[in-house]
Amino acid sequence: MAASKKTTRGRKQDRARVAGGQNYEVSYESKKTGRSASAVKKAVKKVGNARKRVEKRLGRCAGDGRPLIGRTLGAGVAD
Repeated sequence: MAASKKTTRGRKQDRARVAGGQNYEVSYESKKTGRSASAVKKAVKKVGNARKRVEKRLGRCAGDGRPLIGRTLGAGVAD
């Protein structure tokens, strides 16, 4: 029998999500964005578990790391 081929696709997909029920994930996102754990859980419930959307909801632009304060949320912000 040949060994199964391992890929990193699953890991990449997993990193793109925030598991709202996992305390270590909520804690990490909380420290990363400077918001409370309950705020992270509320954001996951509101916008889903995609990390980009959760970080945007929490007031941090996913991608460049700059805060959204003073920036418009409409056109011009890449998703």
